[in-house]
Amino acid sequence: MSEFLPFHTPDIGEEEVTEVVQVLRSGWLTTGTKAKQFENEFAAMVGARHAIAVNSCTAALHLALEALGVREGDEVIVPTMTFAATAEVVTYLKAKPVLVDSTPDTLNISPDAVEQAITPRTKAIVPVHFAGHPCEMSWIHAVAQAHNLAVVEDAAHALPARYRGKMIGSLSDLTCFSFYATKNITTGEGGMVTTDDADLAARVRIMSLHGLSRDAWSRYTAQGSWYYEILSPGFKYNLTDIAAALGLAQLAKCDRFWKARDRVAALYRDGFRDVPEIVCPSAADHVQHAWHLYVIQLDLEALRIDRNEFIAQLQRAGIGCSVHFIPLHLHPYYRDSYGYKPADFPTAQAAFERIVSLPLYPKMTEADIQRVITVVRNIVKGNRR
Repeated sequence: MSEFLPFHTPDIGEEEVTEVVQVLRSGWLTTGTKAKQFENEFAAMVGARHAIAVNSCTAALHLALEALGVREGDEVIVPTMTFAATAEVVTYLKAKPVLVDSTPDTLNISPDAVEQAITPRTKAIVPVHFAGHPCEMSWIHAVAQAHNLAVVEDAAHALPARYRGKMIGSLSDLTCFSFYATKNITTGEGGMVTTDDADLAARVRIMSLHGLSRDAWSRYTAQGSWYYEILSPGFKYNLTDIAAALGLAQLAKCDRFWKARDRVAALYRDGFRDVPEIVCPSAADHVQHAWHLYVIQLDLEALRIDRNEFIAQLQRAGIGCSVHFIPLHLHPYYRDSYGYKPADFPTAQAAFERIVSLPLYPKMTEADIQRVITVVRNIVKGNRR
C-alpha cells in the first residue's frame, strides 16, 4: 500500500519556531504582551473592535453566552449538525440547548427551523458556519432582532470567511473562533472571542481569568500592582503567550493558507465534476468560503456500498478521512436528556448517512490531491449499481 495520506497535517515553519523561542527566552510564558498583540492583530484582520484570546473555542462560546446573561431556564438554539462544544456550553450555564435541522445544500442551520424553534424562553441563536461556508446571517439577524435575541456565531471553521463582503467576526453580538490543531490557523489549542460591544468584551475578559479585576501581567510586572478583586466567580480560560506567539506567526500566513485551501477545493470540484455519485460542496456567490473542510455527499442509491464501507475502502487505499459530524440528536446524552429521535431532523439525519470529509490542508501537493481524486473515482467506479 502507498504511504498513508493523513486527513490533516499542520503547516508549521521556522517563523512559528522563532516566535515561540522568543517567548521562551523572554521569561514570560503565560498571558502577556504576545497575547495582547495576537488579540489586536486578529481584531484588525476581522474588523472587530475587540478580541479576547482564550484557550479554546469551547471556552469562547461559554464566555460569550455567559456575558449575554444566559442562565438556568433559558433556551439557546443550536444546529444538530455540529460538534459537541456548540451545545454543551449551553448546559454549563444550566440552560437548554434547542436543536434544529440543517439546509440540504450547505448543511448550515436552517432559517425556517430557527424561527419555528423560538419560544418565550429563547435567549440566543448560535449559528455554526459549517465547513467554513457562512450561514445566512442577514436572515438570522432579522429574526433575532424581531424576537430580541442575541446572536453568537460559532466560527470554529470560518477563518477567513466573508459574508456579503464583510469578514466573519464583525457581524454579530459575539463571534467565537477556534485555533485547534486542525483549524485554518492553529495555536495547538486556543480560541478567540470578537465583538464590537465594549461591555461584552470586558465581561468576557474578566470571566476568562477567574473573574479577577487584574490579570497576571497587571500584577507581576514592574508597572503592575499586587492588588486584585474577585468581581465574579469566573473560569480559567486565558491563552498563554507561548500559544499566542504561534498564533501570530500563523495569522501572518492566513491569507496564503486560505488560497491554498481554495485551490484544493477547486481541484476536487474539477476532479469530481463528471462523477454524479459524488455531490460536491459549493459556495454561494455572496460568500467567501473558508474551506476548513471538504465534505462530499454520496448518492447512495447509485452505489452498492454504504458510507461506512466507502470510508473503509478509502482508508485501505491509504487516504485519511473523517465524518463531520454525527448530529447531536443521535448521541445518547441528547436522546436521553431531551427525548430527541433520529427522525426529528430529517435533513441532518439523511446527510449524516452519506457525508465524507476528504483531506484538505495547505501542505497538500498536486500529487496528493490527484491521488485522493483517483482513489475516490476508483471506489465509485468499482461500486456502481
